Amino acid sequence: MSDEQTDTGTGWPQPAGPARPGGPAGEPDPRPDAPDPDELSPLAPQEEPGEPKPASGDEAVVEPVDDGATVDLSAMPRSGEPVSGSDGSAEPVGESAPVVAGRSRLTTAGVMIVALLVLLGFTLVVQLKTTSTDPTLGATRQEDLVRILSDLDARENRLQQDIRALEDSQRQLRSGEQGRQAALDEATRRADELGILAGTLPAVGPGLTVQFDSGVKPITANRVLDAVQELRGAGAEAMQIAGGDRATVRIIASTYFLDGDNGSLVVEGRRLTGPYTITVIGDPATMRTALNIPGGVVASVRGGGGNVTFGEREVAEVSALHVPIKLEHARPVS
Repeated sequence: MSDEQTDTGTGWPQPAGPARPGGPAGEPDPRPDAPDPDELSPLAPQEEPGEPKPASGDEAVVEPVDDGATVDLSAMPRSGEPVSGSDGSAEPVGESAPVVAGRSRLTTAGVMIVALLVLLGFTLVVQLKTTSTDPTLGATRQEDLVRILSDLDARENRLQQDIRALEDSQRQLRSGEQGRQAALDEATRRADELGILAGTLPAVGPGLTVQFDSGVKPITANRVLDAVQELRGAGAEAMQIAGGDRATVRIIASTYFLDGDNGSLVVEGRRLTGPYTITVIGDPATMRTALNIPGGVVASVRGGGGNVTFGEREVAEVSALHVPIKLEHARPVS
């Protein structure tokens, strides 16, 4: 091995060259402008020329400004530190103020969202409970469900039949009620008619009055009875006879007439004196014609010296009543 090669301890010869300034290895370079050995290390980070070195800690750093002035960055407040305003109040600088306001807004919005979610969940739970079906039906077999449906259909049919039966009964009751009312009205009408014929009810209607005045001979009971029969045959519906003393008797089918003392007349056991006036309800023209037939009542009375006077009435009133007859033997046929 030549003198120009040195042993590096790796087994490879080191070529001889000019000695490194600064002396042996490990000794610092005595030159004043010599670079720092650490800066020459390939493991140290390299800085590009013109890029300022960042300040660490509270170390003052002077940075260039566009207008040529210098700014002391150590005098500027750090992010988040309060800065005294013109009025002496502390105000946050940097991003602290927007962050605090943003956090407040986010907190209020979050509370509202949570409240809406809770309300929505409660509504859904109530809706599910309301519309939920019987849990026992969910576990029921299909055959049982079919049987339940069949039973419900049969029950519906029975209820429909009951409804129709009740409606039929209602119609029958209504028709029966109408029939009973009609029958009641007819019975009332018949009772009124029979009451008039029996003399137990007063009557009013068109008719006439017939007055008998005696002459040489008194008006006998036979002449009055003939006049009553003629009037009945002519359609008289109600009659009464009155005497000169204003006594009035109702004439019915069972009324009888007797001759009394001194030319008087006894009707139904009551004594009447002349002149006699019969008030009758019916067709005036027909009844008057019936009394004026030749050889009839008017001719007989006038032949005995008496007189018969007629008076037509648009409204003739028969107000005298007959005491109802108490039946002893007769009874209605059932």
